[in-house]
Amino acid sequence: MRSLILTTSTRYLLPLMLLFSIFILLRGHHHPGGGFIGGLVASTAFALYGFAFGITAARKVLRVDPMMLIGGGLLMVAISGIMAPLLLHQPFMTSIWGHTVYPAIGKFGTPLLFDTGVFVAVIGVTLLIILTVAEEDGEPEKA
Repeated sequence: MRSLILTTSTRYLLPLMLLFSIFILLRGHHHPGGGFIGGLVASTAFALYGFAFGITAARKVLRVDPMMLIGGGLLMVAISGIMAPLLLHQPFMTSIWGHTVYPAIGKFGTPLLFDTGVFVAVIGVTLLIILTVAEEDGEPEKA
């Protein structure tokens, strides 16, 4: 049985929570927050949607397999920590910053790419766990 209050509030909370998670991600360079906390907030939004509308609906809204998110996030982390400094003949995990300052974001650099990779990987890992457990819990027992 679906709750009218939960389904109605989830329709409004999903975009707000995703926007807030991006705010936390971008704020994390100079203040508390960052990729890990932002990823947890974003995955909580999708988990709430799954509880309200069902796991298959949550997977449709997500549009990407959580395993792909994990791989993409780890690839971004590897590029920011290993490949970018190596190409510029810098030590491992060296921060490389751009020169242009963008409003509300600041300068682009490898730390932002690293945080974004952590953000994407955390979303993938937590949703893989939550959606898998929820799907197994909802299946009828086999005789």
